[in-house]
Amino acid sequence: MLTPYEKLAAMGIELDPILVPGAAFEMAVQSGNLVFVSGHIARRSGASWQGKLGAGIGTEEGKAAARAAAVDLVATLHEFLGDLCRVKRIVKVMSLVNSSTDYTEQHVVTNGASELLREVFGEVGRHARSAFGVAQLPLGACVEIEMVVELHDPKVQS
Repeated sequence: MLTPYEKLAAMGIELDPILVPGAAFEMAVQSGNLVFVSGHIARRSGASWQGKLGAGIGTEEGKAAARAAAVDLVATLHEFLGDLCRVKRIVKVMSLVNSSTDYTEQHVVTNGASELLREVFGEVGRHARSAFGVAQLPLGACVEIEMVVELHDPKVQS
């Protein structure tokens, strides 16, 4: 069985250093054996992946943006935990999709993140999920995703 790190390497994915938030929040917090990872906007070439689904961005590009956001979520989780092997289960993913009023494929866009998490974590990457269409996101991003993760070892971060 491959570790999440071996799976990432096989997929050609390197985890970039996490971005320090410019607002009054933490990138991840732990309560008991759960870690709540803050929303991550999709980024492309180091900048916000901007646009609106159904008005300039198509579903396939939205899926790629959601996948990119999920890679950043995994990077934050790695930075926070120090070892992705501590993940017992990806419990919940919430996806916000910057959408035109008539766009209805938010769930398909969010598959980009869900599929990445399943590829990296295997069966423990299967999760509950919500996908919402929203009028706007920070920095004009097309997608923002957050997640809740259960740990094998509830050791509290210091």
